Amino acid sequence: MLNALLTLVLLAAPSVEIPHQRFTLDNGLVVILHVDHRVPLVTVNLNYDVGSKDEPPGRTGFAHLFEHLMFMGTERAPQGKFDTWMEAEGAWNNAWTSEDRTDYYAVGPTHTLPLLLWLEADRLSALGGQIDQKKLDLQRDVVRNERRQTSENTPYGVAYLTLPGMLYPEGHPYHHPVIGSHADLQAATVKDVQDFFDAWYVAGNASLVVAGDFDPAATRADIERLFGWLPAREPPRAVPADPRPPQPAAETAPKTLEDRVDQPRVIFAWQSPAHFEPGDAALDVLADVLADGKASLLFQDLVFGQEVAQDVYAGQWSGRLGSQFVVWATARPGVDVDRLQAALEASLAKAIEGVDADGVARARAKAETGFVQQLQAVHNRASLLNTYQSLKGRPDFVAEDLARYAALTAEDVKAAAAPLLTPARRATLRVVPKAAEE
Repeated sequence: MLNALLTLVLLAAPSVEIPHQRFTLDNGLVVILHVDHRVPLVTVNLNYDVGSKDEPPGRTGFAHLFEHLMFMGTERAPQGKFDTWMEAEGAWNNAWTSEDRTDYYAVGPTHTLPLLLWLEADRLSALGGQIDQKKLDLQRDVVRNERRQTSENTPYGVAYLTLPGMLYPEGHPYHHPVIGSHADLQAATVKDVQDFFDAWYVAGNASLVVAGDFDPAATRADIERLFGWLPAREPPRAVPADPRPPQPAAETAPKTLEDRVDQPRVIFAWQSPAHFEPGDAALDVLADVLADGKASLLFQDLVFGQEVAQDVYAGQWSGRLGSQFVVWATARPGVDVDRLQAALEASLAKAIEGVDADGVARARAKAETGFVQQLQAVHNRASLLNTYQSLKGRPDFVAEDLARYAALTAEDVKAAAAPLLTPARRATLRVVPKAAEE
């Protein structure tokens, strides 16, 4: 009955779309305009198709480092003014870097749109030549401290610096963590980062979304004036953008790390299908069924049933070239790492076999609800449009994205998991408390 009711909810849901127009400037910059006059806000989202996968050996962390350097100012907008000029008008901004791309976005009242566009055009046109040793040293220290705070000095954080190298072989674009290594960051020179900017921060490697309350004709004219004069250059695409079939983990032998933690944690990770590829949505749903909430299968068994874990997690971490399916459990006091690993392995196998129609229907309904809620904010719609443009080459993918979930069955989920989520294909990382110093 529950499955039938949730299926009806999905089928009755209105079709989802993000109306937009797309055009490309002569220099290759893709522009997407999404008009919504309901709230007097605008968003500018500028995506560059460069991430940690594009970094050559010895230059890990450059994509993320450059995300920080992009806020260091130009001759026309000196250091600090990018933020203060926005904030003075009630706008705000942020950015993020992944293995695949780097994204910058700003949100503000309608009247700030000319300023937001000008600031982005200014730093795209001029920032590379403005980077000097002082700016590089400052942001390099910021990034290295970020690595310490978010990974090295965070409980279990060192595990997530280690996993990429266990899952992917040396030479694979995903072999190293996005934040890079201290050695590579410390070795960076001003010329290195200027060359990185000149290579990747070009119009032909970017897509610009403007969303919200604006006049599309006037905004198009502004974009053509501000960005259209930039030279037409393509990036040195060294890494093919096509998805790669999942392979067994590069290191399948269990690895044990000591960390400043109270209880052991066991992490299983597999290579899995790339974002939007067949199997990606099914494994996303499986992660929900396995570990989202106290009613999930792993939580019920390991936390409530066997009482060997205090928490569990599962997730499909989707990427352009491939994804990672990750499961972990943290031990209860008194449970050692060997017992926890054995329990997690047995419980996971049983849970995958026990995936049923009701569980999948609940996960599908949750996915749709979250998707629709996400679309309420205009800056989220802008982000989705740029995600689809970057990964699919077409921003009109929203209905197809949601449809990937609507048709999934329990059999689909099991079929996606069965050939991939096997002990022989996985990386196993065990994090244990550091031994007490004598």
